[in-house]
Amino acid sequence: MTPDAAIDVNKLTAEEASREHARLGEAIAAADRRYYQDDAPTLSDGEYDALRRRYEAIEAAFPELRGSDSLSETVGAAPAAKFAKVAHAVPMLSLGNAFADEEVEEFVARVRRFLGLDASAELVFTAEPKIDGLSCSLRYERGQLVQAATRGDGFEGEDVTANVRTISEIPSRLSGEDVPDIFEVRGEVYMGHADFAALNERQREAGRPLFANPRNAAAGSLRQLDSRITASRPLRFFAYAWGAVSEGGREGAGLPADTQFGVIEAFARWGLPTNPLTVLCWSPAQMLTHYHRIGDGRAGLGYDIDGVVYKVNSLALQGELGFIARSPRWAIAHKFPAERAITRLERIEIQVGRTGALTPVAKLTPITVGGVVVSNASLHNEDYIRGVGGDGAPVRGILDDKPIDIREGDWVTIQRAGDVIPQVVDVVLERRPPDAVPYVFPTLCPACGSHAVREEGESVRRCTGGLICPAQAVERIRHFVARDAFDIEGLGDENVQTLFEAGLLRTPADIFRLHRRGEEVRKAFLAQREERARQRELETGQARKKVLTEEERQFLGVDKLFASIDLRREVALARFIYALGIRHVGEVTAKALARTYRTIEAVRAALEAALPGRPGEAWTRLLAVPSVGQVRAEALARATDEIDPAAEPEVALRDLFARAKLDARQRVAVRAAYGWEGEALAALDTARRQMPGAAFVALAEVPDVGEVAATSLCEFYVEAHNRTLLDELLAEVTVAPADQPAVASGGAVAGKTVVFTGALEKMTRDGAKAMAERLGAKVAGSVSKKTDYVVAGADAGSKLAKARDLGVAVLTEDEWLALAGEA
Repeated sequence: MTPDAAIDVNKLTAEEASREHARLGEAIAAADRRYYQDDAPTLSDGEYDALRRRYEAIEAAFPELRGSDSLSETVGAAPAAKFAKVAHAVPMLSLGNAFADEEVEEFVARVRRFLGLDASAELVFTAEPKIDGLSCSLRYERGQLVQAATRGDGFEGEDVTANVRTISEIPSRLSGEDVPDIFEVRGEVYMGHADFAALNERQREAGRPLFANPRNAAAGSLRQLDSRITASRPLRFFAYAWGAVSEGGREGAGLPADTQFGVIEAFARWGLPTNPLTVLCWSPAQMLTHYHRIGDGRAGLGYDIDGVVYKVNSLALQGELGFIARSPRWAIAHKFPAERAITRLERIEIQVGRTGALTPVAKLTPITVGGVVVSNASLHNEDYIRGVGGDGAPVRGILDDKPIDIREGDWVTIQRAGDVIPQVVDVVLERRPPDAVPYVFPTLCPACGSHAVREEGESVRRCTGGLICPAQAVERIRHFVARDAFDIEGLGDENVQTLFEAGLLRTPADIFRLHRRGEEVRKAFLAQREERARQRELETGQARKKVLTEEERQFLGVDKLFASIDLRREVALARFIYALGIRHVGEVTAKALARTYRTIEAVRAALEAALPGRPGEAWTRLLAVPSVGQVRAEALARATDEIDPAAEPEVALRDLFARAKLDARQRVAVRAAYGWEGEALAALDTARRQMPGAAFVALAEVPDVGEVAATSLCEFYVEAHNRTLLDELLAEVTVAPADQPAVASGGAVAGKTVVFTGALEKMTRDGAKAMAERLGAKVAGSVSKKTDYVVAGADAGSKLAKARDLGVAVLTEDEWLALAGEA
């Protein structure tokens, strides 16, 4: 945990919020890939939900951090490459979460406020079990099943039609006269407890790996390339939602009902399996009663659920409520609390990540928690092991005037929320072995022996070895060849590790030179195969297979690997940028850079131009002063060049404040941040010299890039060894220019960027945003040169001032409605 993670969101500075937002974004994106693509989650539901909630809270407090690359706008992860892609006509979005009863009551109140309903107006909700399986969309045309797809990233999923046809509960044809010509049924593919136990028994008898839990078993079964394997697995299905619906069916209608519950009843008439525990509720009290009743009896349901989903029953009201970010306003998932168990912590292992972070993992005596065998658990960081949080406060209490730490050999309480790796939350002190000693966190990297340092204000200790550290080098190359990057088939984790250990792979450019060392590659793969066989012999007692013949050696996949590499000697610009693994530069940012600059030469030229104008520490410090803001910070810094150098410091500082038009609160904040007048003047003058240059600002203002990613790009490019890496790589591959971006078309506001500020009278802020997005406009949280319109209500503040400074068009609420055609 970083120190920023321990600070209340409302107390974060802009700089702290930016760092924390980026850190959370990386963690969420990685967790999404592991969960949705790999069916191998590494975070518990509780841990993941906590990341999401803090990420969204930061964006609410700092709207300028919410660009179109925000993970609040995304769901899941990109579909796996092994399946054909299916674009969802209607996105398959996720749900917001509630964990306490009070949050459900607030959800209902929030819906009423948005709709303008008082407490006496009737508002009905459905309440249904939240099935813990794999989301799936079924497309029926004229009643016939024609396509099935996973959720994927919410906008594009995987084509699993052949596999879905093997699930007996999913009808190949819908029966009913009111079935629309085109109808997409959405629901959850899952596996029951008894079926899961029987499947694992068959796996055990066949000597194959066991599945960790029913959810993973269902996901793995549905995403088989061979549908015969899927057919042998006992998959089931519950339908609970829908996507695209055509107007016109056998009776000329679209949806068969005007309520959520009515459509679910139609599903049952059509032959689709629906959950019998779905009920109607007229109040929060009824919703919570149903939640607790289901929670108390979920162990006997025969399948896994992890909460209850509440939805506004009226479809008309659903349409009025609309969506926010990645989830609808009219629905929420009420999650069940985590499950706990006690086991022994046998040892603490340190894993070194791609960025050099040393992460402690608890190796446990295996124990079953909620039907899942657990042997690993998260320990977060060295502070957590010592028993303190980022602010130094105890996280598990005090013993003998010291925070309660975690030691090897301890009996510990494990918390599991969902079906993934849990966390160690407490120590059973009365069972602590007498010889247990405090754990000493390593100061040397266990992978390469380099110093592992912890910078001031950081909770993470990092290896300083860089590219000489095998853990970092291997992980960087794995990222480079991953599906969303260069997507090189045959260079999986094991093969990358093998080639690295053989000295054949050190940088990405080495990948494209492997064919020159073909015999060495074959020898490395042969040694890898022999080592696997040796280990299998030691573990099982079974003799190794015979030595390979020369012909068999050719069958090690080397030629196929070389062919796969050759297929990637031309790569799209966005993939190339993303593959470099630059901190804070994800897929969305990489695509934005590609759209804007189109060629790798133009990207490099932009970075070269931006380097001299990178914002310095003094400028960043000024931006972090509370209540000042970017507009006044710019005015303050520029005004330092206009004051009389011979004036007394107090007089000069007052003059500076007046020129920059600082109000009383801002003046107090600046004085508090810098101390005495002379120091403040010197620091502000330094900030002026360290203001971002025009080329850097242009880079940062590229839509979906921002100052954080722009800074990371410059920090990457300023290093000579990184520029050398690029030169070597570009000598081996061709980077294809990006397509010319399409020009937005539509109404008067389609494709425009609008910012709402101040108190609106004719619509709520949420309603205004929903309307603008419906008309094709992009709603931003902050004003920049890229902003087309600022709609200013009463008491508009700094955003209005910045719009006027930048010459952005300012509209009243009535002018905006007239322009949008909604007057």
